[in-house]
Amino acid sequence: DSEGGLYVCMNTFLGFGREHIERHYRKTGQCVYLHLKRRLTEKVPGASGGALPKRRNANLFLDLETNGDFSSDDFEYEDEAKLVIFPDHYEISLPNIEELPALVTIACDALLSAKSPYRKQEPDSWEEELQASKHAKTLVQLDNGVRIPPSGWKCSKCDLRENLWLNLTDGSVLCGKWFFDGSGGNGHAMEHYKETGYPLAVKLGTITPDGADVYSFDEEEPVLDPHIAKHLAHFGIDMLQMQVTENGLRDNDIKPRVSEWEVIQEAGVKLKPMYGPGYTGMKNLGNSCYLNAVMQAIFSIPEFQRAYVGNLPRIFDYSPLDPTQDFNTQIAKLGHGLLSGQNSKPPMKSELIEQVMKEEHKPQHNGISPRMFKALISKGHPEFSSNRQQDAHEFFLHLINLVERNPVGSENPSDVFRFLVEERTQCCQSRKVRYTERVDYVMQLPVAMEAATNKDELIAYELKRREAEAARRPPPELVRAKIPFSACLQAFSEPNNVEDFWSSALQAKSAGVKTSRFASFPEYLVVQIKKFTFGLDWIPKKLDVSIDMPDFLDISHLRARGLQPEEEELPDIAPPIIIPDDPKVGEIRLLYFRRSFLVALDIDESSVMQLAEMGFPLEACRKAVYYTGNLGAEVAFNWIIAHMEEPDFAEPLVLPAFGEAASSGAAAFGAVGLDNQPPEEIVAIIISMGFQRNLAIQALKATNNNLERALEWIFNHPELEEESEPSLDTMGIENNANILTETGSEGPRIKDGSGRYELFGFISHMGTSTMSGHYVCHLKKEGRWVLYNDLRVCASERPPKDLGYIYFYHRIPS
Repeated sequence: DSEGGLYVCMNTFLGFGREHIERHYRKTGQCVYLHLKRRLTEKVPGASGGALPKRRNANLFLDLETNGDFSSDDFEYEDEAKLVIFPDHYEISLPNIEELPALVTIACDALLSAKSPYRKQEPDSWEEELQASKHAKTLVQLDNGVRIPPSGWKCSKCDLRENLWLNLTDGSVLCGKWFFDGSGGNGHAMEHYKETGYPLAVKLGTITPDGADVYSFDEEEPVLDPHIAKHLAHFGIDMLQMQVTENGLRDNDIKPRVSEWEVIQEAGVKLKPMYGPGYTGMKNLGNSCYLNAVMQAIFSIPEFQRAYVGNLPRIFDYSPLDPTQDFNTQIAKLGHGLLSGQNSKPPMKSELIEQVMKEEHKPQHNGISPRMFKALISKGHPEFSSNRQQDAHEFFLHLINLVERNPVGSENPSDVFRFLVEERTQCCQSRKVRYTERVDYVMQLPVAMEAATNKDELIAYELKRREAEAARRPPPELVRAKIPFSACLQAFSEPNNVEDFWSSALQAKSAGVKTSRFASFPEYLVVQIKKFTFGLDWIPKKLDVSIDMPDFLDISHLRARGLQPEEEELPDIAPPIIIPDDPKVGEIRLLYFRRSFLVALDIDESSVMQLAEMGFPLEACRKAVYYTGNLGAEVAFNWIIAHMEEPDFAEPLVLPAFGEAASSGAAAFGAVGLDNQPPEEIVAIIISMGFQRNLAIQALKATNNNLERALEWIFNHPELEEESEPSLDTMGIENNANILTETGSEGPRIKDGSGRYELFGFISHMGTSTMSGHYVCHLKKEGRWVLYNDLRVCASERPPKDLGYIYFYHRIPS
C-alpha cells in the first residue's frame, strides 16, 4: 500500500498494510504500532539543467514484494515515522523522548535502525544488476571518420560474422572470446584492448532504442553506458532506428538461429511487452529463474488461482500471528501479485519521452520480488535455500509436497496433477507377474536418441566439430538431433529390465522386466523430457535435441488393464536370509529386516569407483552410494552434489561392523515390540521422500524395519498421515520418490478421465546442466503464446516448443 505505508506491531514486529492493520488489531488486541512512510524525491531535469524535486509517496518496504530498486543517483528519500495507538488511531510523531517511556523509545530506535532481512540476504545473493561504467562520462572518441553500416558486419581480423563488438573509442569491429561450449569468436576484441587500452565495446546486434549490451574490458564485466546514444552517433549509428539482430542482417536476411540460448529466449525478434493481470514478471533473486518459471506455470492453472487467490481474504483472516512462516499466506500473496495486475502496468508516454530526451534507458520497475516466498519454502532444504541454480523438475515436486501438506479448504489444488501408475513386473522364466500401483505427478519421457531422423547430418557435424576444435577454428553451424515424439512415447511404454530381480516363484534371482501404464489420467499432465544423463566418462551432460512435441496429445492407449485372466501372480514370499561367509571381510553393510529375515545390503563398489573416477573423494563416494541405498551411480552423484559443501563430506563412513551389529541381535535395530528406534539411515530415506519422521518410525516398527514394506504400510494407512502434523524441518525436504499420498481414509484422491490433452505451457532450460544455465517459461494465454523470462513478459513470436524441458497439458473435455 504505497499511500498507507507500513504498520509494524511493536509486540510481534510484523508488518501490515493499511487494509490489514485493523484486522490484526481485532484478532490480537495489540494496540501499539509503528507507522512508517517513505517519500521519494525524484530528481528530474529543470529548466537550467539542475535537478528539481518531484515528490511521491512510496511504501518504505517497497522492495519486499515488488521490484522497487531505485538508483540512488535518481532518488532521495524522506522517511516519516509515527507511533499509532489503537483503537483511537492516536498518533505520536517520532522522535519524541518527552511523551514516550524510555523502553518504548529504545524499541522504536532499534526497529528503525534494524536491517531488513532482505537487505541481509542481498550480499549473499547474485543479482545481475549492471553498474554504470567509470569510463562512460570521460570516454574519448577518435575523430577518424569511421562510419558503421547498419548491416553486413564482419570482424576486421578474421572472417567471423557472429559475436562482434564495436569499440567505442576507435570504431573497430572485432570478434569476442571463444566460449567453453565452442561458440563465440577468436578473442580479437580483447587483443585490441590489450594493444590500445580502449576500454568500452558494444555488442553489435543488441542495439535497440532501449539500449545495448556494453562491456568494459578494464572493469572486466558488463556495464551500463548512460551516454550510449551519443557514443554510437559518433560512428553514424542511430540507436532509435536499430533492431536486435545477431549478425547485422536485416529481417529478410536473418539466417535460422540454432543456439539454444537464442532460440529459447527468441533473441533477434522484437517482442511486444505484455501488461496487466496474469502478465506480471518475477525478479531473479540470484539464480532463482527455476522458481520463477515454475510459479508462472502453476498460477496459470485455474485450480491454483481459485485455491489461493480466490481464497485470499479467508487465508489472510485465518493466517497465524507470524504469517511469514505460513505457506498458504505466502503462496496466496505471490499469486495475488502475479494475477492482480497491480505490478504490471505499461509506462506512461511522458516517461518514454523523458528517457529519449535524456538519452538514457531506465528499466521499468514492474514485477514482483518473491523473496519471502523463497525464504519460506526453501527453509531447511540444502539446495533450494542456496543461491545456486536448481532443477525446475525437482522444485516442482518440492512445491507439490508443500501444497499437499498445507491444505487450504476442501479442495487440494495439487489433485489436478496426481495420477496412479500401474507397474507390471514379470519373471522371464516362470512368466508369472506382479502388479503394484504408486502415486505420481510427472510423466518422465525418455529421449530415444537412436530414433533420430538426421543421423547422417549428426555424424558429419561431429566430424567437422572435432576437426575445428583440433585446428582451433570456429565450430561449424550446430546440427541438433531431431527426435520424433512417437519414438519417445514408444520408449516410455516398452518393458525395462529389472536389475537384481529376485523371483518369488523360483526362489532365486532371475531375469525380470517391468512395464508402466497409467491406472488413471490426471486433469493436467506434466511431461518431463529426460534430457540430463551421463556420458561414457560418467560426466553429467545434457542432450541437445529437438523433439516435435504435439499441441494435441492422446495417450489413451497407455491405459492400464490390470491382471489378465491368463496371467498368474507371483507368490508373496520374501527373499531368504543372506549371511556372508566371513562377516569381518568385505564392505560395510546396512542391516535391516524384511519381515522376519535379516538381509545384508553391500555397498556397490562399481558405483563407488565410477564416482571416484570423476575426481570425488573415495570416502565421499562410499557414503553417497550407501545413503542412496545402492540405487546406482546417477542417484549417488546427485547426493554428492547436494552434500559436497558439508564439512564432513570427505570423512570416512562410520558404521558398526557386521559382527557387532549381528551380535547385538534384533534389538540393535529396533525390532517390533522393542523400544529401540529403527536405523536412522532408513528413517532418513523415508523422510527424504516427504513423510513425517514419526510416521516413518511407526511404519518401520510395524514392518520389522523393511524399507519397501514400510512404504507400502504408509500407503495403506493414509489416515495416519492426516494425524501427522507438518513441521518446518520436513517442509524443506525434497520429494525424490514422487510417492506422496493424499490424506483421508479412502486413499489418494484421483481425478480420472480421458487421455486426450492439449498443450498450454512449457518450461525450457538453457545450459549444459540443471545446476547452471537459465530457465524461461512459455504459456498460452488468450489464444497466443507469451514468454515469461524473469521480469520480462512479452508476446512470443516463435515459441520453441521443440526445445522444452517440462511440458504442461490440460485434458480436453470429452
